[in-house]
Parts: sequence; structure tokens; C-alpha cells
Amino acid sequence: MTSSEPAPDALPRCPWAGDDPLYRHYHDHEWGRPATSDTRLFEKICLEGFQSGLSWITILRKRERFRQVFHGFDIPKVAAMTETDIEILLGDVGIIRHRGKIAATINNAKRALVLQEEFGSLAAYFWRFETRPEHRPNDLSWENLRRLAQTEASVALSKDLRKRGFSFVGPTTCYAFMQAMGLVNDHVEGCFCRDEVEAERAALIRPA
Repeated sequence: MTSSEPAPDALPRCPWAGDDPLYRHYHDHEWGRPATSDTRLFEKICLEGFQSGLSWITILRKRERFRQVFHGFDIPKVAAMTETDIEILLGDVGIIRHRGKIAATINNAKRALVLQEEFGSLAAYFWRFETRPEHRPNDLSWENLRRLAQTEASVALSKDLRKRGFSFVGPTTCYAFMQAMGLVNDHVEGCFCRDEVEAERAALIRPA
């Protein structure tokens, strides 16, 4: 499928959305839409960490269970989780049973509380790394974007997060997070969502 080839419902989409109804709904209604909710931002940075080495559709299919076991990604509640909770989660087949990634989520919640204290919100912190238009490719084709695994902004975000004690936040993970949360609009040219997302980004009052 090319970047402008119509999907079965006649709406042209990014090729990665495929034909899976869950994936397509995520593409149409979530991916790239600018997010300023601390809960959503925290959830996404954690789930991108869980995705490392896996496909996003795998995580998406387990997302509701992740939300259940991590208290809706309520940051203080996740930060209060213990080693006992980790052991329990390692037996939960509804999530990715990876000790390092589970422990990183709890650790990252503790680090997120510090960021909230320093910047007022996670949103205010993350939106400092919004990709500048002049740093985007001139040709936003699928061929170009699929080769773009990280950017200058995602490298900077990764470096800063790791300096602050976050885990599982490499440059590629951070770029996927930025794409999903609307810090950059990577819907391809011809995708019906691209102009919608661009309008939402233009209307957004950036967190300060």
C-alpha cells in the first residue's frame, strides 16, 4: 500500500495502520493528536518502553490490562508500587512479563513526580522538546519517514530523561512517543489525518 492508496473504507491512511480495526482506530483517533494530559503522556512513555523489541500492535492489544494493573497510570499510585507488586505482575499473562520493564515503569513514575514538581506538569516538560518545523524532512513520504528512527529532538529528550534517572527511554523509543503524542506530525502526505492533526497542533496552547 502506498501513502495515498485508499483503504477499504476509501480513507487514505498511513500504510502502517493496515487493516486491523484496533490499529486503524488508534491511527485515526489517537496517533499524532497533541496530548497534554500528564496521565496520557506517562502511560505512553511507559508503554513505548514495553514495546522495545516488540510491535506496537502487541502492546495495543494488551493496553487495557496494562491500565488495570498500573492503576490507570496514575503517577503517584504507580510510584508507590513495590517489589511485591512486581512479583505479582510477573505472573500476569495479560501484560508483557519483563521484570526490567515493569520495574522501569515504577521507577519512571517516581522520576515523573520530580518532573511535575520542577516543571509544574509532565506536559510542560515534554513539550519543551517539540520538533521544530525546519528540522522536518521536506518530503513526508512513507519511504522517508520509515527510515527516520530517531531525530535530534528525540536524542535530546532521551539524553535528558536518562540524566534524570528514567529507564527504557532510548532515542528511538522517545521518537515513537513524540510521534504518538503529537509533538511532531508524522502522518504521511495524503493521509486523511494529516491536515486534522496539523490543525489541532496549530490550535494547541502549549503547556508552559
